[in-house]
Amino acid sequence: MTLVLCYPKCTTCKKALKYLDDRKIRYTYRDIAKDNPDLDELKLWYEQSHLDIKRFFNTSGNSYRALDKDKLKDMSIDEKLALLAHDGMLVKRPIVIEGDKVLVGFKIEEWEAVYGQEV
Repeated sequence: MTLVLCYPKCTTCKKALKYLDDRKIRYTYRDIAKDNPDLDELKLWYEQSHLDIKRFFNTSGNSYRALDKDKLKDMSIDEKLALLAHDGMLVKRPIVIEGDKVLVGFKIEEWEAVYGQEV
């Protein structure tokens, strides 16, 4: 089953959930603020996604803005993953795990590559 990590107040997450609901795609919902992904999950999803680690950061959030960007720039991938595992509000959302595919954020063209064209 599809796993969707969202933040309930996030409008992008609401759009993503509507997208899935409109297509009658069954999913398990997980509140990223209450049940943050752990280091092992993040590492697996990062590797499966083939995305740049930057895509996993919620760059518009307060937690990200409070970070020392120079320090972040010099961190290893493992250090960045550990930082994400420490604070769910740093993690870009939604994250959708569909088998071995990982979608980070709601980019319609990426979602349509997995789920098909607009309904």
